Amino acid sequence: MTDHAIPAARPVNPRFSSGPCAKIPDYNLEMLSDAPLGRSHRASVGKAKLAEAIELTREVLRVPADYRIAIVPGSDTGAVEMAMWSLLGARGVEMLAWESFGEGWVTDVVKQLKLDAVVRKADYGQIVNFADVDFDRDVVFTWNGTTSGVRVPDGDAIPADRAGLTICDATSAAFAMALPWDRLDVVTFSWQKVLGGEGGHGMLILSPRAVQRLESYTPAWPLPKIFRLTKGGKLIEGIFKGETINTPSMLAVEDYLVSLKWAQALGGLDALIARCEANAGAVRGFIAARDWIEDLAEDPRTGSTTSVCLRFTDPRIKDGAAFAKAVAKRLEAEGVAFDIGAYRDAPPGLRIWCGATVETSDVEALMPWIEWAFEAEIAAQH
Repeated sequence: MTDHAIPAARPVNPRFSSGPCAKIPDYNLEMLSDAPLGRSHRASVGKAKLAEAIELTREVLRVPADYRIAIVPGSDTGAVEMAMWSLLGARGVEMLAWESFGEGWVTDVVKQLKLDAVVRKADYGQIVNFADVDFDRDVVFTWNGTTSGVRVPDGDAIPADRAGLTICDATSAAFAMALPWDRLDVVTFSWQKVLGGEGGHGMLILSPRAVQRLESYTPAWPLPKIFRLTKGGKLIEGIFKGETINTPSMLAVEDYLVSLKWAQALGGLDALIARCEANAGAVRGFIAARDWIEDLAEDPRTGSTTSVCLRFTDPRIKDGAAFAKAVAKRLEAEGVAFDIGAYRDAPPGLRIWCGATVETSDVEALMPWIEWAFEAEIAAQH
């Protein structure tokens, strides 16, 4: 680009935040007019909405019929914590971490639950070698590293005949990537990622093996009421029919239903995956032709299709963190990209959300602006 010319096109929607993420295309608040506001979630209308959210989740994600699905408090964090506090301790544990949220689960298991866990870590941009993992232990991991731009490419390394449980934080993967349900015993995610829903609510999905563990094992530590999934040694079935542990926001539930129905009309999971892959492809096609920016993911097979993380490589850059912040600030000031700085614990750079609610045309329009901001900042610093 010559003389740092302002690009001609602008993204129609500049919201590329990795959470909360962009709402579905053409979203407006009138879509929520059927929300039963001011009604009890225990009334028939509230129960029906919650049950519909569970069943549409099953349908769009293709969750097996014998897996239980629950709406739980505390977003994805609450769902992961509920699973770890309720299920771990029955056998050995392996914790896998390659980004900040996985590191958080390690801290909780080792320092809070005080379990003697095997901890396997990889640097940002990499994932651990699954061939080294002992799946006869319980294994906790994130499917997609929201802050590191990497993902598990498939479930082939997870044995179908494992003795342990697999607990998978899939919050930036659900609705964007094909999850191998026969290799996963616990899957968690939140509404505000790939479908752009509202925050505060998490989803907890349990395999029959996970349910069997819940009904046969009592942890050594006390469980807060908000984590309890069993009573008298039996699963509390109502939780998996929409009888939530605490009061949900019926406005947020309606918002999630709108997003699920949009996904259905779009063509379901395959269409959602295709949109994410097209978005990520637009970013990677752009950086492939430039020598001053690169993918944080070192192996293309593990590159995320939702949270695409980039780093600047130009040797003229003296302070990578300051430079990346300045570029993100320029883009926000121009109103072409909001909230795309790298996560605070990650290497300096940019993080562009490429989930299904983002239009590929907006990603394509953003790319020249990144080049403009890069060149303008290089000029300003020299």
